[in-house]
Amino acid sequence: MAKYIFVTGGVTSSLGKGIIASSLAKLLQSRGLRVTIQKFDPYINVDPGTLNPYEHGECYVTEDGAETDLDLGHYERFLNIHTSQANNVTTGKIYQTVINREREGDYLGKTVQVVPHITDEIKRRMKLLGEKNQYDIIITEIGGTVGDIESLPFVEAVRQLQWELPEEDCIVVLLTLIPYLKAAKELKTKPTQQSVKLLSANGVHPDILICRTEHPLTQDLRKKIALFCNVKEEAVIESVDASTIYEVPILMLRENLDLIVLKKLNIHDYKEPDLVKWKVFLEKVKHPVRKVNIGLIGKYLELQDAYKSILESFIHAGAMNDCKVQVINIHSENISEENVNETLAGLDGLLVAPGFGYRGVEGKIVAVRYAREHRLPFFGICLGMQMAAIEFARNVLGLKDANSTEMDPNTPEPVIDMMEDQKRITMKGGTMRLGAYPCVVKEGSLAYRIYGKTEISERHRHRWEFNDKYLDKFEQAGMIATGINPETGLVEIMELPGHPYFIGVQFHPELKSTVENPHPLFVNFVHAAELYREQGKKKESLQNVN
Repeated sequence: MAKYIFVTGGVTSSLGKGIIASSLAKLLQSRGLRVTIQKFDPYINVDPGTLNPYEHGECYVTEDGAETDLDLGHYERFLNIHTSQANNVTTGKIYQTVINREREGDYLGKTVQVVPHITDEIKRRMKLLGEKNQYDIIITEIGGTVGDIESLPFVEAVRQLQWELPEEDCIVVLLTLIPYLKAAKELKTKPTQQSVKLLSANGVHPDILICRTEHPLTQDLRKKIALFCNVKEEAVIESVDASTIYEVPILMLRENLDLIVLKKLNIHDYKEPDLVKWKVFLEKVKHPVRKVNIGLIGKYLELQDAYKSILESFIHAGAMNDCKVQVINIHSENISEENVNETLAGLDGLLVAPGFGYRGVEGKIVAVRYAREHRLPFFGICLGMQMAAIEFARNVLGLKDANSTEMDPNTPEPVIDMMEDQKRITMKGGTMRLGAYPCVVKEGSLAYRIYGKTEISERHRHRWEFNDKYLDKFEQAGMIATGINPETGLVEIMELPGHPYFIGVQFHPELKSTVENPHPLFVNFVHAAELYREQGKKKESLQNVN
């Protein structure tokens, strides 16, 4: 039987429950245990697929096509295993299921209530992954904070599970804040005490407290927290701010978090943690040999989480190249023909990010043209590939009105068009081309050199595609389709063979990059940026000599 760990938070959001859950899972995995993590979100949206990135950060997509919370990206990046539809549950999904069952008459005329019907469905979903005998431990992260109205059914479900399951099969971890008052020059424990009090008032008492803090906890403070929060002193864990999220597992290891959890779960069959690869990666992240400047052209740059997977993929790829990737955020709405040279000067590579809608697309097209004409390493993802196609059609093929029907439904040159099966869809949620699809890579291409094979699989999230009616014109002019979906014939990868590094992909490679397996497209893009930077230095030194 699987054992269950519930991770919840107090005082404030954005404390890093997802990173703590991922770090704990990594430590337990490193000791030979089979672990997975699931996220329960309290919002009423069925999934985050229709949410604006400004609302909730990026929407992460799993292999099986689930649109999920961005924390699932952390789970995959830390554990190097795939998550699925079952790993992310929202209040919307819970209520949708219960209401559908009520309409079908499954409750035999009973009055449908939060308790027991909603909480029963929550408990069923919480235990679902544990019933498959694939995992030893299921970690469940509960979104929001203790005291949120929308989180109460989840807290009640945890209370019931604590009562139903054997004591050694279920523990609760509370992540809370120990704020530092600069004027008083001291850490304050009262907010943590209040969080524990509030959680306990709902019938759930935490077994372990993880205290986020900007300054180390003294032993006296640990004793005080333990005394007033009614936990063992060893169960008060310090989580001091780290230089990188990938350092958190090592910090938690030093705090013996994994050993405390194993003791409380009465697990004795485990080995010494094997974190050799992780520590090598961390050393490379913290001590790079070189540096490159990559311009990230996007339109949701005000919120860092909007491009979370891309940023993390650059960290993975940078470590593989012993290189620090300095990402320069450039808002696409601020790029024009007049300022593009000045705006993009000093970059070693250019990534045009995915997105939806017409806002900022002309700036992206201008940036693509700069990269093509200045032979600057270019990488386009999803909309980024589509912008590259539109730029090429306008400025090389001479199709001045070329556009995407997403931006201009009446364009006479729909180089990018909606898939036929998408044109009949009216419901927005969960109806895009989602999840993993196969792709056949052309031998001898840049993509083939990067992947080292002809058959790959990548994750998608989009409605619009390259219009293959224009493919012959593109290839005759020098832009080649080097990746094709074998089932539909849709273009997946486009390249400019005469360019040092110019590649656009319709899929989202950032969703598959992990610490142990950095995505090869990012690794090779960073390497191309390094070469570009070195060539620039050589030209500069030659000019100085002359």
